[in-house]
This record gives sequence, structure tokens and C-alpha cells, in this order.
Amino acid sequence: MRSKSTNLLKGRKILVAASGSIAAVKTPLLVSSLIKSGAEVRCLITPSAARLVSPLSLASLSRNKCFQEEDQWSPQQAKPLHIALAEWADLIVVAPLSASSLARWSQGLAEGLLASVLLAFEKPIVAAAAMNTGMWGNQAIKGNWERLKTFNNLLCLEPSEGLLACDRVGEGRMVSNELIQLAIESAFLQASSEGKITKDWTGLRLLTTSGPTVEPLDPARLLTNRSSGKMGVLLAQAAKLRGAKVDLIHGPLQTPEGFLEGLTTYPITNANQMKELLNELQRSANAVVMAAAVADLRLQRGQNNKKVRKEELLSTIQEDLEQVPDLLKEMATKRLPGQVLLGFAALSGEDSEIQKLGEMKRAQKDCDLLMANPIDRDGQGFEVDTNGGWLLGKNGLVQLMPVQPKLQLAHKLLDALLLSGLKN
Repeated sequence: MRSKSTNLLKGRKILVAASGSIAAVKTPLLVSSLIKSGAEVRCLITPSAARLVSPLSLASLSRNKCFQEEDQWSPQQAKPLHIALAEWADLIVVAPLSASSLARWSQGLAEGLLASVLLAFEKPIVAAAAMNTGMWGNQAIKGNWERLKTFNNLLCLEPSEGLLACDRVGEGRMVSNELIQLAIESAFLQASSEGKITKDWTGLRLLTTSGPTVEPLDPARLLTNRSSGKMGVLLAQAAKLRGAKVDLIHGPLQTPEGFLEGLTTYPITNANQMKELLNELQRSANAVVMAAAVADLRLQRGQNNKKVRKEELLSTIQEDLEQVPDLLKEMATKRLPGQVLLGFAALSGEDSEIQKLGEMKRAQKDCDLLMANPIDRDGQGFEVDTNGGWLLGKNGLVQLMPVQPKLQLAHKLLDALLLSGLKN
């Protein structure tokens, strides 16, 4: 499944800034993606970045002038350019953020156009660092980065591990454009009217599951479902961007690979593997979200080593299948003090029927919250970028969740978990 525009960025004014890292070659693709998502984009490039990527390409892709150092004090500017750009933008994304630009910004040095704009800007900023592994591990760089993370209008994206331009393998590679855009969307959803970005999950740990599980019948056939895993993955990333430590247990996913960057992931195939990891990880979690679509049936004796003949298939299904245990219900029996459980239920029918069935399931599973998710309606359920339904909780909570981008719903569910009594 390809990631489609969710319209969270439609009409937003975004200033994309690139500083001197080889990762600047990825910036044009980020600009293109933001434009396709409906954002209005302007670009700013430092002198060193201009040696790596063409300002003309950024201007062409953004449909706007690409600002450079020599433009800062142009006599054609009626207002200082760094102030004009800071007033125009709803959000700034710095991708990549080099070691030099990081140093100037963190120390408050207004040397150059980019540094001046960042210091004058009061709304949300997303910064994606990129540099050589040795530089990233340097004590001075670490100090500058930690200082930057204290800025209340900033989402910091640490570099990931991989093959760098210097042929070294290690931390320093700029995260994917998919994750950068996800962070931009989250920043808009998280930011207050003053431009502050909430980190209200700091100090908390989230354990979440995602995707389908797969139960083999034989070497050729499987029992599974249509879950893409996107809802659970976005819940994990949204929580991480709000300061949480996240453990994600997931089956086979149909999401952009970049959506998993920065997360602690545990890929599995079947329900037994998921159960073992849940038992291991539950004890350290403040909240558990069971967003995975666990297959309902499996063979009692495990996979057949030989392919079942067609004429024997029906009898095999009738005689040898068993129901997969309810993992959420089992976790509820092991709930720790202060731990909050959120489950998902894929349902169909009329509104009143879904609410009734959802509350019945919530009570049976003994979870604190349950997202009753109609899957027989447009824009909801499996393999789409939007979702909706009803959030049900103890004490009679029935909250309509209109159809909305899954990332937006993820943030609302994280809000609900905090309001339900989540404790450190």
C-alpha cells in the first residue's frame, strides 16, 4: 500500500531549509512530496548545501524562489529577509541539519540567513540531523543536540544508522523523507496556539501491536486478514514524537519502510510469537495498545509439513482448526497497577449495533478503552489512510471519532490514554 496524502498539510506554509550535509540531495524529494500533499513551500539553502544540490531544482519543485545567503540583505527586500520568512511560515523543517548549523542555532549565533531565521521563528520546527558518525558521536555535538532538544517549539529527529557517504556504517544518516513528513504532520497536530509542541508522553513507555498475524495451514496456504498495520505504526510514531519510549510488536506490514525508523520493533509472524513478546514486554509498559488484527483461527497441531490435498482441505479445516486465544483478554488479567489497556475491535453494522457490540467486547476483554472500528464503510478499517468509529471506555464513555487521517486519530487516542489515568 502506497502512502497517500492525508490533507493534513493542505494550505500550510512550510519553509524547507537545507544545510551543508550530503543528505541535502534528498531535500528535493521532500519538497516534491510536501507540494503533492497540498502545502505551500518555500526553500532556503546555505552556501555549503548549494554545492550539493541545485537551488534551481528546489525553486522549480517548490514553485517559489529558493532563498540563498546573498538574498539576506538585498536592497529589493522591503523587510529584513529573515524576519519576512519567519513571519510567512507556519512551520520550518531543517533537513538536513549539519553540525555547523546545529552549533550556530544551539548557541544563539545569528550568523547567516538560516541561523537568523531559526532564531527569529516562534512557531513549530522539525529538525533532521545528518553528519558523519564520528561527528555525531563527538561530545560537543552531543551537547549542542541536547540543548536543542530543550527548545519547546522543536521536534528533533536523530539520525539513523546506515551506510554513509564516507563509506562508514553507523549513526549519522538523515532519517527518511517519509518520517520527516510524518513529523511535520505531527508537529501541526501537537502544537499549541503559541507554537509549543507537547511532549506529554515523556517518561512513559508504550507497548503496541500492529499488522496482521499469519497462521499457516500448510506450505502453500495461510490464515490471515487484510490489516496493513498502519494504525498501530502511526500510534507508535506519534507516541515517540510526544516523548514516549515505544516497543512495537508487528506482523507483516504494508507501510512505508521509513515509518519504522527510530522505533524499537519486534517483527513476528503468528499469535504465539506475539504472545511471548507481550508477556515479556508488558511488565515495563505504562500503556498497552492492541492495534494488531490477530488471526482468529489456527491449526491445533501447527503447520502441516506437506501440502493438504484439495479433496482433504475442507475436512482439515473442519476438524483441525482451533480459535486463537484472546491476547488482549489475557493481558488484562496480568495488568499492572496504573497500566492502561486500549483495544481495537473491527465491527460492522448500524451505529447502535456497533456501539452495543463494542461495549460488550470491552467488558468481556476487561480493557480500559476500546476503539470500535466499522470496517464496512468507506474510509474506515483496513488498507486505507483514514479511520473512525467510537471510543468506548469505563464509566459509560462513548466518544464519536469522525473519519480522519489515521495519524490524527492516533494523537486523539494518545490523549484519551493520558486522560484515563495513565501513571508513570
